[in-house]
Amino acid sequence: MVTRRRRASCVRPIHSILIDCSGAAVMEFALAAPLLIAMLISTLEIALVYLAQEGLETAAESSARYILTGQAQTNFKGIKDASGKVTTTPQQQFKAYACSVLPPMLECPNLYVDVTTATSYSASNLTLPTFTYDAKGNVTNTFNYAPGTQGAIVVVRLMYNWPVISLFGFNIANQPKSRRLLLATSVMKTEGY
Repeated sequence: MVTRRRRASCVRPIHSILIDCSGAAVMEFALAAPLLIAMLISTLEIALVYLAQEGLETAAESSARYILTGQAQTNFKGIKDASGKVTTTPQQQFKAYACSVLPPMLECPNLYVDVTTATSYSASNLTLPTFTYDAKGNVTNTFNYAPGTQGAIVVVRLMYNWPVISLFGFNIANQPKSRRLLLATSVMKTEGY
């Protein structure tokens, strides 16, 4: 049978830990730190996504201007090798131009370009495309490149797979491999050139 004195000596250390305030701030910070860190990382992640989206919008505007003025239609004819085989298509040349106007934080391999013409502004396709992937996680979609002629209504869509961090249940990814698809669209009627 445990004596009263012995029981009190067993309880006393636990009671003294509970009322001791000398390490309370450290313990409270240890409990709150994961939530604080998760909130900071989430805020930073959203800020980076908005910054990337703004950079993509700027690149779409510059790329669309290249089509608007007819420079893409007249300058991008395809590059042929000595045997006459096309090695670089106008679509690849336009993507290279779009990559050249991307901000440094956006890398060209994650950029996808779709240029189509429409019969009217209301018939323009402005929806977010559905990407398909192969077993390795590579995008299998093929996109159009139809910059039109003078007076054509052209839709330029730049799409970018932005890598995101999924942490503590916070997940803004809408694509496989923790990526978020960003879309920038510009619709215009080409000038006479």
